[in-house]
Amino acid sequence: MNVQITARGYKAPERLKAYLETKISRLNRFEEHIADIKAVFSYENLDQVIELALKVNNKKILITEKTDDVFKSIDMAIDNAERQVARTREKIKTHDNKKIVENLDA
Repeated sequence: MNVQITARGYKAPERLKAYLETKISRLNRFEEHIADIKAVFSYENLDQVIELALKVNNKKILITEKTDDVFKSIDMAIDNAERQVARTREKIKTHDNKKIVENLDA
């Protein structure tokens, strides 16, 4: 899993990057499906925004969270990423390879 962290408009402190890395480690149970993650920190007025772009099974999942605290934004974005990756994994797992004719006969 390749992780790339970027900050727009300011230099992100190492503490913030380390916090994000530990939270991303929660996604390790989906590691075989996640190719890479790009995280972008930015500001919008008084809100702090994190954008996560995950590449999962040749699909791109974009997550944007905006709150007044960057750590809260990270937590919300990781929770959202876990839900979306799990849902994508379930779609792949439950997909049956039967032909349409076989489904109609059943």
